[in-house]
Amino acid sequence: MTSVVDLEIEGDSVEKIDGGFMGIRRLHLRNIRDDGSRSRQYVCDFVVRPKGIDAVVVALYHRAPDGVQVLLRDGLRPALAKGRPAEVVPIPDARTYLTFTEVVAGIIERDDDGEQGVRQRAALEVEEEAGYVVQASAVQLLGAGSFPSPGSMPEKFWFCAVEVVDPASQQPAQGDGSPMEEGSSTRWMGLDEAIAACVDGSIEDAKTELALRRLRDVLTA
Repeated sequence: MTSVVDLEIEGDSVEKIDGGFMGIRRLHLRNIRDDGSRSRQYVCDFVVRPKGIDAVVVALYHRAPDGVQVLLRDGLRPALAKGRPAEVVPIPDARTYLTFTEVVAGIIERDDDGEQGVRQRAALEVEEEAGYVVQASAVQLLGAGSFPSPGSMPEKFWFCAVEVVDPASQQPAQGDGSPMEEGSSTRWMGLDEAIAACVDGSIEDAKTELALRRLRDVLTA
């Protein structure tokens, strides 16, 4: 049995959408096998994002008298609100998705180098999306990065956590100036309760569940 040892690129193009956030890169490929033969040509499309390839996912937590609380953010997700027509989904959605519950997250920009750059970006996203000022040095990485959708984009998630000592120190979140950030809100929920909500479908964001589970593992170690 032969195995694939490399990929040969015979065509490479990026379709950009004017004023848009992402583009589609199209590769025309052939598999190179260990016996020197090549497969037929095929097309592989995936999403590209000029601003930055990876993202940071941040679990904010607070040690309350009745247990650890985590911060959740409810914001607009137009792709879910308008991209899941009822006639094509395999199992009917239980709700509409004008807003969606997640932890704080954001793009790691091209100048954010190394682990320190990831921590700095996490701190900036916390202030921008949640209204808390935290130091980059207080941000803890929660293990290795993870690819959420390797078939459609090369993005890797880097999971972090940071403790909020005083929840009352929250300021109004300024967002990034995009209308997509309009109307967002935050709330605190018990860590175990939030993880249970991921399991029962009240929270449906995979990166949020993984971040919260990693946080719980660290806090109970």
